[in-house]
Amino acid sequence: MAGLTKGRLFSNELLEEIRDRFAYIDMDPLTQKKRVFLDNAGGSFRLKTANQKFAQYDLMPDHPLRNHDTAKFLFEVEQRGIEDARTIFNAKQGSIATYFTASQAMFAATGVIAENIEGSNIVTTELEHPSAYDAAKFYANKLGKEFRVAKTNRVTGGVDVAEITRLIDENTSFLSVIYASNISGTILDIEMIVKEARKIKPDLYIIIDAVQHAPHGIIDIEKTPVDAINFAPYKFFGVRGSGFAYISQRAAALPHQRLTGKDDSDLQLGSSTPGHFASLSEIVDYVCWIGSKFSEKQDRRRLYEEGMTRIALHERALLEAILHGTDKVKGLRNIPGVTVHLDDEDLSKRDLIIGITIDHLDYQEAVRQYEAEHIVVYERAASSIYSKRMLESFDLDGVVRVSPLHCNSVEEIEAFLRVTQKIAERVKTVS
Repeated sequence: MAGLTKGRLFSNELLEEIRDRFAYIDMDPLTQKKRVFLDNAGGSFRLKTANQKFAQYDLMPDHPLRNHDTAKFLFEVEQRGIEDARTIFNAKQGSIATYFTASQAMFAATGVIAENIEGSNIVTTELEHPSAYDAAKFYANKLGKEFRVAKTNRVTGGVDVAEITRLIDENTSFLSVIYASNISGTILDIEMIVKEARKIKPDLYIIIDAVQHAPHGIIDIEKTPVDAINFAPYKFFGVRGSGFAYISQRAAALPHQRLTGKDDSDLQLGSSTPGHFASLSEIVDYVCWIGSKFSEKQDRRRLYEEGMTRIALHERALLEAILHGTDKVKGLRNIPGVTVHLDDEDLSKRDLIIGITIDHLDYQEAVRQYEAEHIVVYERAASSIYSKRMLESFDLDGVVRVSPLHCNSVEEIEAFLRVTQKIAERVKTVS
């Protein structure tokens, strides 16, 4: 589209194919009415095949650890899912562990590292999701360790590398840091954080919360060798009810809760749910399918990287359209009465999340007015445990969070912008 220079939109033909792969892409599942869904940071559009495969394999009564053909098939499904989790992380070594949620994964990894790695302090940031922040704080209190918290940058919406590393010393037990904010969309420079932190303490344990970033960009353990990192399939086009984590070799060797006799690398407890692994493989298949539209590479990780790169480029173009507008409608930066918060100019350092407020309009009321216009967004309020600390660090009490996905179109962004201008003008007239 003319005027968009920061990313690269999918062709109309490819976007049509992409949208056809998602359920309820433009329709409310309850009312069956048309809508524009822009709340993917709370849970994403679902790939039809991810849910279909989950249901298909979950109906099978067979246990994967049996010796008949169907059981062997389910075991292969599970193993492929584990390998596809490795594809997402680019994890050639270490372990893959599953949980009911990504938050459980965070608490479990944090607890094992905190209780077994010496040190008098724990470092994290104000930007963390409660599952990471509260886990770190819980174990700091339990173990009598100093709890050090890096402050956010009120301009960029992230946390500066130097702000984190100034808190690290030879007595730091571990660092826990988020990959990207679910308030501002800002992507932290994890590669530089890991590099600089380990200059201070070469054997420092590092835990990363990648739940927000995983659906939007590439994760590469080879470039960012951390000890634990997670993602949530339900925010990544998949199904609810599972969380995946990579655990480094040295972290996996720590005394986890495990079945006696299992290898250190095997962190699974109890019987697996093959459907969750099948669903994960559908996510990777889908991203690789996008990659195959732009590359002739055959290696699965390389195709996955290409697919995620193209997803990021499309989303960057959508972000530019939201902020600057198109030849048909004004962008958020140009609509009188609208404030875009934490609006870093460098779009390459932002996932597709925007926080806004409208003058003289409570953000919760704004969300209701959007819904009345068939636009689904969400309020992030300081009254919520999921956003209080982060918002207050930015001196905000709430924002309207707008979180599209790569399957959204420019036309949907334009519809959102028209409604935004309509609401802002209506409020101005009333006030």
